[in-house]
Amino acid sequence: MPDTDLLALQVDHVGILQQRYEQALSDHNFDSLLISSGAAPVRYADDQSWHFQGYGPFLHWTGLAGFEHAWLLIRKGRKPLLTLHQPVDFWHANLELEPEPWLDALELRYSESTTAPELDDCSRLAVIGDPALLDTLPGEHNPAELCAALDETRVHKTAYEIACLAHANERALAGHRAAREAFLAGASEFDINLAYQRATRQREADAPYPSIIGLNEHAGTLHYQYYDTAAPAHPRSLLIDAGVRYRGYCSDITRTTAGTGEGRFASLVLGLEKLQRRLCDMVAPGVEYVEIHRKTHLGIATLLSASGLVSDLSAEDMVSAGITRAFFPHGIGHFLGVQVHDVAGKPVPPPADAPFLRLMRTLEPGMVVTIEPGLYFIPSLLEPLLAGPLGQHIDRSLLGELQGCGGIRIEDNVVVTRNGNRNLTREAEI
Repeated sequence: MPDTDLLALQVDHVGILQQRYEQALSDHNFDSLLISSGAAPVRYADDQSWHFQGYGPFLHWTGLAGFEHAWLLIRKGRKPLLTLHQPVDFWHANLELEPEPWLDALELRYSESTTAPELDDCSRLAVIGDPALLDTLPGEHNPAELCAALDETRVHKTAYEIACLAHANERALAGHRAAREAFLAGASEFDINLAYQRATRQREADAPYPSIIGLNEHAGTLHYQYYDTAAPAHPRSLLIDAGVRYRGYCSDITRTTAGTGEGRFASLVLGLEKLQRRLCDMVAPGVEYVEIHRKTHLGIATLLSASGLVSDLSAEDMVSAGITRAFFPHGIGHFLGVQVHDVAGKPVPPPADAPFLRLMRTLEPGMVVTIEPGLYFIPSLLEPLLAGPLGQHIDRSLLGELQGCGGIRIEDNVVVTRNGNRNLTREAEI
């Protein structure tokens, strides 16, 4: 059972959502909203389903990631109606709800059927969720303008949401510590993953995303998705990007560890760590997030110069020539919430110099963002650079030595506060 302070915050959270959603419905000429939790589709030509984690707006209200065929009906001035599917079934167990205070703010029903509840007194109804599950329902399905407004209700986190994100960070860091210890003891990617799961007490299928665990050159594949069962003969580096889901909310943390005897790589890890902390300190109200991304490129350029990887060019020239993009090809981060890449981050498209940036907004109190600079040695990105005129500025010998380490990424989860920021990841490390 969570602590009483968290449970009290959740009651407040439900009240805040009621106000936000009622306002969004009124603004878009609806009087009621039916939210489907969703259901896992069956795999093609198989009788097995994909793993299920629930639809974002349903999780925003309930945090109930595992409930399929559930429905939440929002009506102005009335308690939300939560209908949970509980069939009589000897093949599978039904999930059980803890008797927590937030449920008193809802009307709770159980149903053996997968169908939606009766929709009385819903003259102007909107229905949102997976279109495959909405075919037989009345109302307007997934109206674009309303859906965009509902996405906006998730941008500024409530105190309850921030408390859940903080707990998810604490749980994930226990896993990161266990993963680092396993790596230094000579474990394989597979065994490092098991160490992470044991420490977090969460199945990987229930985590917010599949853990990225790359040793040596695998660390240079940004979303490396396999786990070798055999440890490398010479473990040079570990990059682990892994989180925890707590009451629906996600942590998203990355750490990089240099292997024994990897002095040059360890120095780069330390340099990127210092840069990452400075970038986290930039998070504050009124800051354009894209400017943090651009500062990252200047910082990467300085690190490339200090390490001797690139010479005879200023930081500004390295950025304008595209050299830093070859070493740091992704965006600096994204919104975080009930989805790892939470919604409403790009009201405008990213600029040409940051095509993969997932967040294009001015920071405001209550937003939660990730800050994740990287420095990688990816052959497909570096080979064209080496083959052109800029190749003369790159130390090929040093690059060749470091390529076997794959790359570095360091990622924290940061709340924008009224006066600056709160780093949920670093405070959980203490």
